[in-house]
Amino acid sequence: MFSPVQPERLSALRPGDPRPGQYVLYWMQASVRGAGNHALEHALSQANALGLPLLTVFGLTPTYPSANARHYQFLLEGLAAAAATLQQRGLSFRIGLTPHHGPPQAPLALAEQAALLITDRGYLRTSRTWRQWLSEQLTLHHPDLPFLQVEAEAVVPVHSASSKQEYAARTLRPKLRRLLPTFLVPLLEGHPQHTLDAVPSPPALTWLDVTTLDDPAALIRTFGVEGVPPVAAYRGGLTEARKRLRVFLQRLERYEADRNDPTVDDSSQLSAYLHYGHISPVEIALALQDTSGAGVEAYLDELIVQRELNFNFCEYREDYDRYSAVPAWAQATLKEHQQDLRTYIYARAELEAATTHDVYWNAAQREMTQTGRMSNYLRMYWGKKVLEWTPDPADAFDTLVYLNDKYELDGRDPNSYGNIAWIFGLHDRPWIRRPIFGMVRYMAASGLKQKFDIKAYVRKWGDAGS
Repeated sequence: MFSPVQPERLSALRPGDPRPGQYVLYWMQASVRGAGNHALEHALSQANALGLPLLTVFGLTPTYPSANARHYQFLLEGLAAAAATLQQRGLSFRIGLTPHHGPPQAPLALAEQAALLITDRGYLRTSRTWRQWLSEQLTLHHPDLPFLQVEAEAVVPVHSASSKQEYAARTLRPKLRRLLPTFLVPLLEGHPQHTLDAVPSPPALTWLDVTTLDDPAALIRTFGVEGVPPVAAYRGGLTEARKRLRVFLQRLERYEADRNDPTVDDSSQLSAYLHYGHISPVEIALALQDTSGAGVEAYLDELIVQRELNFNFCEYREDYDRYSAVPAWAQATLKEHQQDLRTYIYARAELEAATTHDVYWNAAQREMTQTGRMSNYLRMYWGKKVLEWTPDPADAFDTLVYLNDKYELDGRDPNSYGNIAWIFGLHDRPWIRRPIFGMVRYMAASGLKQKFDIKAYVRKWGDAGS
C-alpha cells in the first residue's frame, strides 16, 4: 500500500497483514502534533488504502517518571493543539486516562475493533517498555493485529544513520550528510477518505473530552504530581512552535555569533517543542534550508548532527541515564583523581537551592528553576561545576539527571542525557591532566567572562546579595 513515509522509518513490532476491522488505530505518544507527523501520515495513508477511517488515541498517564506540573502543563497544551488540528482535518481523536501506575491503557482498549495499529517511535526506556508491553498484550488478546512503529522524531532514522554507538559528532556527521537527500524532504499530507460515525469509548477507562484541556491546571491537580510551577512564557503546541521558528529565522544572521550568550538569547527556543513532539525536526530543518544567513549551517549541525548523536547514544546504551554509560577512559581518569582536594563540596539540596559560592552557577540554576531552560554554553559550565563539587562522579551524574529532569522543559530527553554524559567525557577526547577532572575537559569561570557579559546575566538571575 502507498505511504508518503520512507520505508526506513517503518518497523514492525508485530508483523502481519491488516485484519478486518472498523478503523486503523494510531497511538500518538511521542509525536504530539496533528501535522508534520510521519506516523500520522502513514496511518492515514493505510486507512485510506483499506477503505477505513483513522482513529487517533493518546494515552495519558498521571504517573510518568519524573514528570511534574511544569511538564504536564506543556504536554497538555500541545495535546490541545494537536486535537484542534486533527479536528480541522476531519480526523477522530480520543484521550484515554490511565487510572493507575503503568503503561497507557488506551491503545489496548481500542485495539478490539482495529484493523491495524500504528504508533510513533520512542527512544528512551519508558517509551520502549510501553511499546513492548503493548506488543505482548496484543499477542495475548489480539494475536492477528499487526503493530507498526514509525520513526518521526529524527531527521534520519537512528538505525539508518548507524548500526553502532558513534564515538563523536565527527564520526556520525558524514553518515548523516549522505542520507539527508533521502530523508530531509517535505512530508506529503493526506486527506481522510472515510470518517468514523461513532467514536468508541470502552468502559474500562476514563475518556477525556478535549474541552478538558481548556483548563490543564485543573486536570493536573487531580494527578497529585510534584508542584514545580509551569512556565507562563512557554506555551506548548505546534502553533506556538511555529511562531518561535518564524522569530528565530528572522534573527538567524546573529545565531552563530550570539548562540553562547545568554544575555542576548538568539537561540531557537525550540528544544522543549522538539522534546514533546510538538514540531518535527524535518519541518525545522527544511525551513532553515530555505533561509540564508550565517547561522544556518551552525544551527543545522546542532539540530541534526548533535541532537541525533545523542539519539544514537541512547539507542545503543541502555544505561544512558547512568554513570556507567560514561566512556571507560573517562571513568578511569575520574576515579584516579577522586581523592583530589575539592575546595568546595555541596549537597544536592544546596545545589538545587542555588546556594553555592559561585554567583554565576547560582544564576544559571535560578534561570532553570524559574524558566525551565538554560542556554547551551551555561549548561556545560553548570554541569562541569557539579562534577567538580561532588566527591563521587557517579553521584554528580545522578544529581545532574535529577535537576535536569525536574526543572528543564526539555529534560527526560535523549539530547539531555547525551549532554549530561558529555560533562563526564562522552563524545569528547582526553585533555591535559588536571586535579579532580583528570583528563576530562574542564571549564572555568574565566571562559564565561570572555564570551559574554556574565555580570549582566548575574544581575538578571542572581540573588539580592550577588
